[in-house]
Amino acid sequence: MNNNFPMLNTGYIYLDNGATTWKPEPVIKKINEYYNDFTANAHRGDYDISLRVDNEYEGARKIVADFINSDYKEVIFTSGTTDALNLVAEGYFRKHLQKDDEIIINYAEHASNVMPWFRLANDLGVKVKFAALNDSNALTLDSIKEVVSDKTKVISLAMITNVIGDLRDVKEIVKFAHERGIKVVVDGAQSVPHIKTDVKDLDCDFLAFSGHKMCGPTGIGVLYGKYELLEEMEPRNLGGGMNASFDSPEEIELKSIPTRFEAGTPNIEGAIGLGAAIKYLESIGMDNIQKHEVGLKKYLVDELSKIEHIKMYNKDTISGTVVFNVDGIFSQDVAIYLSKYKICVRAGNHCAKLLKNKLGTDNTVRVSIYIYNTKEDVDKLVSLLQDKNKILNEML
Repeated sequence: MNNNFPMLNTGYIYLDNGATTWKPEPVIKKINEYYNDFTANAHRGDYDISLRVDNEYEGARKIVADFINSDYKEVIFTSGTTDALNLVAEGYFRKHLQKDDEIIINYAEHASNVMPWFRLANDLGVKVKFAALNDSNALTLDSIKEVVSDKTKVISLAMITNVIGDLRDVKEIVKFAHERGIKVVVDGAQSVPHIKTDVKDLDCDFLAFSGHKMCGPTGIGVLYGKYELLEEMEPRNLGGGMNASFDSPEEIELKSIPTRFEAGTPNIEGAIGLGAAIKYLESIGMDNIQKHEVGLKKYLVDELSKIEHIKMYNKDTISGTVVFNVDGIFSQDVAIYLSKYKICVRAGNHCAKLLKNKLGTDNTVRVSIYIYNTKEDVDKLVSLLQDKNKILNEML
């Protein structure tokens, strides 16, 4: 499978897959096919290439729906996870929450699953509560139970977090929440690309994820929502393509779901590319992807554990993410040092600024693994981290 990624020919060892992923040839080919063979707008033309665009674009929606086991009409294309989570917060919960209602999140969440709720708290007087993380920095149902009250209306959480990388038992949390009339929003940015996702089995109310973290293009994402909830959601954007008529301010008719949430010219090549990316991942098998990542992470953790000046913060999670620091060296300096050897890692707070109080540090180095990474990549990384003096000397 590694032969399918042109970026592998550049000599880089790419270990920042939590930020974005490389693109395989089938995705690049499909996007180029749109530009070279049938460029036209969607849902607007009565000529053959425009009708082909319609078929390809809506075909991509069907591919996404089958991939997450949802109904076709429950898939809304967005610009990414951030856009999707904001749409949920603003389009659905702004009209369904009242003063003193409670939203439960936790300190390990990405900014995209924190700031929209903070805005509702400021605007509506709702309260944001934090479920505690355990000694392994993981979120459990027990910690959610400790903060739930009869005023809790929403639990919003990542299925896998972008720093700690713990896999939450969303199905169990959803069951508990629904027994109390609580809605559950799932950030799937770091889970959908890595593990098999079945929204009917999870029974979550909303799920958001991004194409670029799963071998697809940037600028395309998905919001899944239960159809009856989408019917109650207000579109944030109004304009072409999403309306049936607008004869006067009092006479506005919107199109059916999901079209009403996709105003304007959509990201056509992004949706088509995402469809190709999903087909590519399915050809490998999601179970095989997860097995590869978990095995390679274990190997990395075992090797880093042999280095005394390395401190890891998430050894025991089963995702493909490892966060660590080199004793006495700023995380960005470590990343810059590794970059000299064409190794790409992430350094900083990783958009999870609330996590610093739990970890006891503002910044870490993050390695995030994906399908094209190998033991040889890990060996090169580990060899460059073994000599602390080498790192210090090359920083000068």
